[in-house]
Amino acid sequence: MSRMNNPALSYVHSQQNTSHPTTERGPLMNIGAVAERANLPPKTIRYYEDIGLVKPQRGSNGYRSFCQDDLNKLSFIGRARSLGFTIEECRVLLALYEKEDRASSDVKKLAEQHLGDIDRKIAELQSMRATLATLVESCNGDHRPNCPILEDLATSARKDLSLIHISEPTRPLYI
Repeated sequence: MSRMNNPALSYVHSQQNTSHPTTERGPLMNIGAVAERANLPPKTIRYYEDIGLVKPQRGSNGYRSFCQDDLNKLSFIGRARSLGFTIEECRVLLALYEKEDRASSDVKKLAEQHLGDIDRKIAELQSMRATLATLVESCNGDHRPNCPILEDLATSARKDLSLIHISEPTRPLYI
């Protein structure tokens, strides 16, 4: 039975939207459609284009047209960013992803470095939390004006300022 004689296939064929432009890389999408599918704001996609992470086609009207490859890249970048990779790390990961003869050890090395950065940030946050918890515990939180939290902040600020040495200019400045 041919496609036109098969009612189910005929219906599916008639429902296909052929008004969207296509390329050899698949159907083209506008920025709104690709933003929705990649789960990224259009502004972020424009930024990624500005910095060269994606290069959508432009129609004669100047509008961006994204293909499936662009959507895949945007989704890839979005996932990498959600894991905390920087833009430059995403650029490297994307290049490795697109390179068929890549060594997985290169990818692992980058991921291990990023994991180390995350561990350092976690340790920093835990230290800040411990300090703040101690300060909160030491504050009575009552009607009296003395507050160990404010005293600590002021003392630390004075210590930080004492480390800064402001030198006088050696000669007069002329304007």
